[in-house]
Amino acid sequence: MSAVLVTYVKELVRHAGAFRAGDSARLAMVALDLVAAWCAHELDATGELSPETRHRALFVHIQDFIERNLADRTLAPDTIAAAHYISTRHLHHLFQQQGVTVVGSIRQRRLERCRRDLADPRLAGRPIHAIAARWAFADKAHFSRLFRARYGVPPSHYRRRGSVR
Repeated sequence: MSAVLVTYVKELVRHAGAFRAGDSARLAMVALDLVAAWCAHELDATGELSPETRHRALFVHIQDFIERNLADRTLAPDTIAAAHYISTRHLHHLFQQQGVTVVGSIRQRRLERCRRDLADPRLAGRPIHAIAARWAFADKAHFSRLFRARYGVPPSHYRRRGSVR
């Protein structure tokens, strides 16, 4: 629990400039929920937390798990649910409450990692399909369609644009 809390706070600090004014209250609530969950965990009193706090803390914990396992091709709702001792249905419900899907969230994060790697000059010599495969996109054509749909250009054009900057 402490690792999840520390990761969350580090990410808040790292991306502080990207948040809108309206984000502050929600992010603060999540931070407080994580602190409460950590305290309850340390005191062996997780049953004392409100259901909302438990759900928000679990959601952040699951997001951390997803981040750490993005490159794993077996990462899927069933494996995520099993790793957290919850049903797949409950996992989908947690994500639905946040207005996203589990699979959509994983796909979005993987695409973002690919986008970041394509813009990285240190990886300019690595083939696009190798970058896609690194983030668990096995099919080149499928990856290219997803990337174009998300960023408006094919990965090769994005890479060329990024190398000009």
